[in-house]
Amino acid sequence: MKTLLGPFAQILPMTGLSLKGTLQDEQLTVIEKGGVVVENGEIIAVADYKSLLKKYPDSEIAFMDTPLVLLPGFIDCHTHICYDGTRNRDYAMRIAGKSYLEIARAGGGIWDSVTKTRIADIVTLTENTVARANRHLKEGVTTIEVKSGYGLNLEGELKMLRAIQQAGMHTKATLVSTCLAAHMKPRDYTGTEAEYLQWVLAELLPVLQQEQLSNRVDIFIEETAFSASAAAAFLKQAMQQGFAATVHADQFSAGGAEVAVNTHALSADHLEASSEKEIVLLANSNTVAVVLPGASLGLGMQYAPARKLLNAGASVAIASDWNPGSAPMGDLLIQAAVMSAAEKLSTAEVLAALTIRAAPALQLKDAGQLLAGYAADLQAYPTSDYRDILYYQGKMKPAMVWKKGELVS
Repeated sequence: MKTLLGPFAQILPMTGLSLKGTLQDEQLTVIEKGGVVVENGEIIAVADYKSLLKKYPDSEIAFMDTPLVLLPGFIDCHTHICYDGTRNRDYAMRIAGKSYLEIARAGGGIWDSVTKTRIADIVTLTENTVARANRHLKEGVTTIEVKSGYGLNLEGELKMLRAIQQAGMHTKATLVSTCLAAHMKPRDYTGTEAEYLQWVLAELLPVLQQEQLSNRVDIFIEETAFSASAAAAFLKQAMQQGFAATVHADQFSAGGAEVAVNTHALSADHLEASSEKEIVLLANSNTVAVVLPGASLGLGMQYAPARKLLNAGASVAIASDWNPGSAPMGDLLIQAAVMSAAEKLSTAEVLAALTIRAAPALQLKDAGQLLAGYAADLQAYPTSDYRDILYYQGKMKPAMVWKKGELVS
């Protein structure tokens, strides 16, 4: 049975936009008094509401009696929402002036979350992930990438990825799992970084394929994590095993983005420390530059150079980095809105970064646009002017959210 949703004051289908470089608001397609026809979870048509009434007279009508602006559901292509415990002590130390290294030496940092997540059972991790995914969904985020990386041993990583898989069965949001066993070399591993990465390749990744837990890997390239040379070798071998790749790159020091580009990774994420060299490399590649304003807010550091990346011709996506340490807020729209003011990003650039330009980072072929044949992942904001969405700096939340055509919020 076809359902006609509408009329909407405005529909922004996010179609016809380039995947790379600058965007002006004038390039946005805005359908005034529009409608959407959905059937079996898919979009059938997007057009003027009255024309759809005539073309699909037998459709069930879902009538919108207040002004609403319709957008595709957001895609959050970088999160760590599968974890247990908090790092509120880390945060208190950070805002009191302690450095990242001082906090780590005091027992904080990633290892603190590893310790807490290893102790948690799979039911707790599943429930935590579902709760965070559902909050995201209510706020218009219909597709969410979720990383492991707080297990860092066979039992812990498998527990996390199984929890993510189970969570995907208990939330309407689409969860895309990524293996981040290469988050850091575990403190309780006695071998070298190269030996640890070989262990991941030989012992962990085959199990993920066997259980169909994930087809993606990530690695953190940083002085406190893995070297560029070790990461390049790891990514090459993981891709030969059939895994897609993404990279935690250039967060505190440069070097990771170059590895991401050279290995043809889907995305290079963070980029706060990227210089002109890395910006040019990313602009001349098909690797998506994923910027994470939540981490900048949480750590009190500079934003990734989103404006320079766009001006150079890169594809820029914005993700939340929702995690217990550096980005605990997890509100994608607030983060994007605040960064847009700091980096001078147009409304078109921000909305594209949350939809059509985030989709390739997760290899999504049916999300990020309102287009016939795409999943009916929709969100409607209580306004008649799309510019209000960023104007209220993320405080305006969607009044209605649909996942595969089903009203979920």
